[in-house]
Amino acid sequence: MSTNMLSISKIVQKIIGSKNDRRLKSLQPIVQKINHLEPLYSKLSDKDLIEKTQYFKEKISNGANLDDLLPDAFATCREAAQRVLGMRHYDVQLIGGIALHRGWIAEARTGEGKTLMATLPSYLNALTENGVHIIVPNAYLAKRDANTVGNVLRFLGLSVDVADNDQSFEERQTAYQADVTYTTNHTLGFDYLRDNMRQNNSDRCMRGLAYCIIDEADSILIDEARTPLIITGPIEDSSKLYQQIYQLIQPLTVSDPDAEHEGDLTVLHKERQVHFTESGHDHINQILLKNELIPANSDLYDVHNIKMTHYINACLKGKFLYQKDVDYVVEKNQVVIIDESTGRKSIGRRWSDGLHQAIEAKENVAIQKENQTMASITYQNLFRLYTKISGMTGTADTEATELHDIYGLDVLVIPTNKPMIREDLADQVFLTEQDKVEAILDEVQKRHQLGQPLLIGTASIESSEYLSQVLHSKKIKHSVLNAKHHEKEADIIARAGCISAVTIATNMAGRGTDIILGGHPDQIENWTEAHAKVLQTGGLHVIGSERHESRRIDNQLRGRSGRQGDPGSTQFYLSLDDRLMKRFASDQVRNLMRKLGMKKGERLSASMLNRSIENAQRNIEGHYYDMRKNLLQLDNVANDQRSIIYQQRNELLAAEHISDVIDDMVPKVCHNIVKTIQRASSELGEAELRRIEELINIQFKTAVTLDDQTSFETLGSQLEKALHAKIAEQRTALADNYPSLEKRCLLAGLDKNWKENLAAMDHLRSGIHLRSYAQKNPTHEFKKDALAIFERMLEELKYTTLTLFSSLQLQTPQKPKQSGGYAITFNSKQQNHESKTH
Repeated sequence: MSTNMLSISKIVQKIIGSKNDRRLKSLQPIVQKINHLEPLYSKLSDKDLIEKTQYFKEKISNGANLDDLLPDAFATCREAAQRVLGMRHYDVQLIGGIALHRGWIAEARTGEGKTLMATLPSYLNALTENGVHIIVPNAYLAKRDANTVGNVLRFLGLSVDVADNDQSFEERQTAYQADVTYTTNHTLGFDYLRDNMRQNNSDRCMRGLAYCIIDEADSILIDEARTPLIITGPIEDSSKLYQQIYQLIQPLTVSDPDAEHEGDLTVLHKERQVHFTESGHDHINQILLKNELIPANSDLYDVHNIKMTHYINACLKGKFLYQKDVDYVVEKNQVVIIDESTGRKSIGRRWSDGLHQAIEAKENVAIQKENQTMASITYQNLFRLYTKISGMTGTADTEATELHDIYGLDVLVIPTNKPMIREDLADQVFLTEQDKVEAILDEVQKRHQLGQPLLIGTASIESSEYLSQVLHSKKIKHSVLNAKHHEKEADIIARAGCISAVTIATNMAGRGTDIILGGHPDQIENWTEAHAKVLQTGGLHVIGSERHESRRIDNQLRGRSGRQGDPGSTQFYLSLDDRLMKRFASDQVRNLMRKLGMKKGERLSASMLNRSIENAQRNIEGHYYDMRKNLLQLDNVANDQRSIIYQQRNELLAAEHISDVIDDMVPKVCHNIVKTIQRASSELGEAELRRIEELINIQFKTAVTLDDQTSFETLGSQLEKALHAKIAEQRTALADNYPSLEKRCLLAGLDKNWKENLAAMDHLRSGIHLRSYAQKNPTHEFKKDALAIFERMLEELKYTTLTLFSSLQLQTPQKPKQSGGYAITFNSKQQNHESKTH
């Protein structure tokens, strides 16, 4: 946008206000109405206030609109909060509550009381008795919020519960029946997928998806949306092959732009890719041929070696792109992923495409089996299943376009209750990492002596532990909050605002909890005095030890300071050795610094470099947005298929009899058998007829006699007659059990073929980008091929179902525990694994 256009835009905003200003203004009459009701509701007894809930429910059953009830419901909830928690909703919290009810994202700064704000729309929407889900980033916050602000809703007669992965199925099933359920995005996603793998409706964990409020919405809807939720089952063991290949790639070298000779590999950190150079390709071929891992006279990139290419690529990525204590930690003989957005351990999550197995080989820990997808969904498509969604966060405005385009969510920036007086100091840039660390140490010592509490933000566990060692060497007492010490999170955050407290944290930084100046009042004696002392030192000072790839994460770190009008300050310290600077701005900035004659130990105010740093962050944000957009485009195709399958599955579970469905399959299956035979043989000779008889006998456990006069025209009707007879025979043999067993056969066939369809879609997705080299649109090609795969699966489903039902036999146990018992043997159960995988 040109300077002139920007100037005109500012003039127009001054005259008519921004869209955000106009929206805020439009909500003021509702806020005033709620405030007018406050004196009236404050005079009600507890009993009368509680009875308002039943009164509102009756109004809704008589056709009242939630919007009409909003002022009274919000006034009721506000009064209940005052009585239960001693906390009164501010006017800005009322505005946020209205925004959440309308299905918007409410952006409110840290410390503005988003958790309490959520009780207002939760109460109003729970009155419909369809259930409200409040989704938070981790189980600790879910339990904390349910046991604190959840008491406001309980006081008003609503049921409140927590659904957590550590609970039993029965406990989670009960939790989802509550009026308001606090849960995490992972728990919700996996429960949804598992519900669509159940064999009976009574085994379903959740009820419908009506309304949800997503806390830290940017983290869940943006950061975590790059990777889908996947439930997998194990396939063949390939652990020895990963170990062998990881050892074989050790001699390979990385190309150095300044070196005279070309190396074997080119490592592209930004794209997260490793490619062979021409000489590297020859080198790896020699290694594989020598170890007899590919056939003689073949090449790694030959079609029949595609599986070996998969293993090689996974091991190269694991070795050259993923770092211990940055991307993952090793804990209890397992590789545990570190979420780059939150800095937390992602327990149970595994990288796909063999990457996790490759890193297990790298770290010499037990290699778990590779898995096959059994069910998957992206967060984008999961949350779009809700009738209404909303969210709240401290940093969403920078991603407003994406939130609107993908989720249809508008962002409303809520003003602070008190003016924000935090001072954001200019960034300091240094030539080397060592210079930067020494400068941070100087700053810490200076402010620590004054008694000012300090929060030092890092981008990785590795950085947090290195800074901890530096502070230990200077005998500066401090706490470390990262994925290795997350169990102490609540206690560390409760003390982070105390006099002279020094806290080192990864970008998780106690998100969702407030750092109270002077410490938590419940844990500190003479808190008022301690609070006053911290205010005198200037409040919490935040030091950022490097810039994150996303501006939002930087803003979240800054947002730990200056809550509710408190004083505070922030400053970032950067070096040209930082990951961000190395990957995106290093060459230009180094050249600039050399021209300025900058020497070791000197610092440069980043005001001269702001454009380079911000452009680097914008580039990465754009790159990740493209990744999420591409993921969504491909998953939309899969989502259409998923919707059809899950709908059919639900209808099947609800049906009492499906005999007509089974009968309708017979002519279609027989027609496909005839078509397959016609493609293989031009005529039906005696040998072909005997093979068909044998096939029908093996697959459908029924005898069919085909005479020499049988033709392609009559073959289909003869097969139909035989299969219909077999099905009738089975129904007689199975007696009263046959309706439920028909359903179980169709369910088993559906699940088996859907799983194979997902595997085929995974393979298609992994290589679809190569179509662009043939001047074809990968997305269009994916849609076309995915449709063909899906249609083939539906045909296979009919065949699988009929073979299962035809082969079914009741087996009376030799020593039944109860009389009249019987057993039916389907395929053996496989252990399922849940992962949030790349």
